[in-house]
Amino acid sequence: MKQISLIGAGVMGEALIAALLKAGHDANSISVIEKRSERCDELVDLYGIKIGSELSKTDALLVVVKPQDLEAVLTEIKGELNPTSLVVSFVAGKKISTIAKGLANENPIVRVMPNTPTLIGQGAAGYSVGASVNSQQREFVAELLNASGIAIEIDEALQDAVTATSGSGPAYFFAFVEAMIAGAKELGLSEADATKLTVQTFIGAAKLLESSGKSATTLRENVTSPNGITAAALANFPKSDLTKIVKDAMKAAHDRSIELG
Repeated sequence: MKQISLIGAGVMGEALIAALLKAGHDANSISVIEKRSERCDELVDLYGIKIGSELSKTDALLVVVKPQDLEAVLTEIKGELNPTSLVVSFVAGKKISTIAKGLANENPIVRVMPNTPTLIGQGAAGYSVGASVNSQQREFVAELLNASGIAIEIDEALQDAVTATSGSGPAYFFAFVEAMIAGAKELGLSEADATKLTVQTFIGAAKLLESSGKSATTLRENVTSPNGITAAALANFPKSDLTKIVKDAMKAAHDRSIELG
């Protein structure tokens, strides 16, 4: 891709700029469309990219705006964008057909559901490819997303499931961390000590799960001695039906994602 443009320069937009550079794209090939002049100056200073874009000349356009802003953005750009330009949408819940209708032309479109760990290069994304996307464009998207974490290509019908899993997943994790910190404080630990121990416990457990080659079930069983301390703790999870709580939360996220589409 010779020219790449982004609409939206928030934290996710900045993360994608960093990923583009990591994937080997030259800063001079990247331009951002952003109304906040101070934000533009900040990104130029940090990454050496360009501000403003001739959309008729861009090879790929990354749309990184809030769902409620998408319609206005598409209306504004549809007369300027080259119909052969790849459009990569990072807009939660919005279908490829919705974007195509808003652009009113035949642009190849890819829909992506990222998550916030993308900001530190540890993201998990699911992406779906429109019918007119060619192999080069598909490769560009895969390389971009893998430069900021991991990515899987999925059927668009599964995008709402991805949203409920990895898209909203970091928030579930943060909520569980908050609960553990609160529990540790009730047991007498200071907030600072409770936070330090809880955060490192999750980091260590995640790295163990990633590197051991063992399933979460096996690792849980390995640390749970019969009638032991951990077993006493875990016995409370079924009482509160933790699995149902998580499934219900994910179903609510899934259904809301469908509503946004």
